[in-house]
Amino acid sequence: MGTKQGATGMGTEGERLEPNANANANTDANTDANANANANTNTNTDAAVGERRHLVGLAYRMLGSVAEAEDAVQEAYARWYAQAPERRAAIASPGAWLTTVLSRVCLDVLGSARVRRERYVGEWLPEPLPDGAEWAVGAAFPADPADRITLDESVGMAFLVVLESMTPAERVVFVLHDVFRYPFPEIAAIVDRTPAACRQLASSARRRVGAAPAPATGSAVVVREFRQAWEAKDIGALVGLLDPSAVLVADGGGLVSAVVRPVEGGERIAQYLALMAEKAPGLVLLERTVNGRPGLVAQRDGATATVAALDIVDGRITRIWAVRNPEKLGLWTAA
Repeated sequence: MGTKQGATGMGTEGERLEPNANANANTDANTDANANANANTNTNTDAAVGERRHLVGLAYRMLGSVAEAEDAVQEAYARWYAQAPERRAAIASPGAWLTTVLSRVCLDVLGSARVRRERYVGEWLPEPLPDGAEWAVGAAFPADPADRITLDESVGMAFLVVLESMTPAERVVFVLHDVFRYPFPEIAAIVDRTPAACRQLASSARRRVGAAPAPATGSAVVVREFRQAWEAKDIGALVGLLDPSAVLVADGGGLVSAVVRPVEGGERIAQYLALMAEKAPGLVLLERTVNGRPGLVAQRDGATATVAALDIVDGRITRIWAVRNPEKLGLWTAA
């Protein structure tokens, strides 16, 4: 009777335990596999989060706007977390994946931005960047997107203005290759072009950039003298500090008063600045770092009204970019 039961699969006590032992072994194997998958997911998630500073800096150089850069980065992360955990765990390089997605998002944004900027009132200028060490905006400031952007030559206002003249593809390829040193084969996969086509785009972009001059030594002194002359409404001193062919470009976005066309010539700029000082009594000028270089911030009643980036060559100011659009001055709200 007992033997027959064994033959039908009921078996003895030891035989009955063997399938359970196999099941336990499979459970343990599955648990180990799940643990490994979870570990990979957690590792990749940590790696992805660690890319945020790099991504914000990349997007700002591609878009020229901190707000748009942060939105683009948020979109890249949204697509990252929308994937199933096992798919994220299988991605060998989260940074490369996020860079690819972000670059494609920026390409789309640049395409639509060109249309929007054609309808923009007056001149469009990149959003200026402060130096966090100069702005006492509380403990929350280090979490601000702008604090994740390294202030080097690739965020200088002159450089960013030139980037605005490029096509979306030129700009993305140029920033990836010439600023962040990505190789052309990798860029080709990102922008869906051949490496040869990417080289052509980068070459075209370089011709637009030209030979950008190095930051002038002693520019902080020039900025200080310029501030003092502006405060004194000293037109003669202002003219002496401005290059005869200097150009001033203002961006009010149609929200505040600003010249809608560039002001050309040192004398005309000096007269314009003196007139501004006359019309805005109580204007306070602060020497501050703007996009990594000495610049000026104009405040009235404690509120930032203008952020001015300056280009200085051979001790004279050749370009002034005055950002007055309040939507671009959110990072400059406290000094």
